[in-house]
Amino acid sequence: MAIQLIAQNKKARHDYEILETLEAGIVLQGAEVKGLRAKRANLSDAFCRFIKGELHLMNAHIGRLDTTNAHFAREERAPRKLLLHKKQVEKLYAKVHKDGLTIVPLKLYFNERNYAKVTIALAKGKKLHDKRETLKRRTQEREAQQAMKNRGY
Repeated sequence: MAIQLIAQNKKARHDYEILETLEAGIVLQGAEVKGLRAKRANLSDAFCRFIKGELHLMNAHIGRLDTTNAHFAREERAPRKLLLHKKQVEKLYAKVHKDGLTIVPLKLYFNERNYAKVTIALAKGKKLHDKRETLKRRTQEREAQQAMKNRGY
């Protein structure tokens, strides 16, 4: 059984240069897991921040089902703790504070054992000219592929 993709942050690859990726667990409550199974999640504006020495996923929208009791329902954009080994957290903390890098979530999914996981990336922000250059390179590659296809290669 393969992974079951729930949400993907396509904007992150456009806005950031991805240097390193990690897989992290995420602490959820029961109603949030049901919301994820219904694919009610969005990572477009999400980011990671250190709070009291722990890494948290901020501003990630995990919607709740209509059948969820309002008493047990958690705020949809609440900070959620990410589960990593202590050495990994220390390494990320050092890189973020020393090098000025950012940690962004790329994917939210269920793995083979049905655990909710987040792929996070250590990233460096792109400048506007870098984004334009990337778009130009992609269009050139796409045109080259189409030309080769049309020529019968």
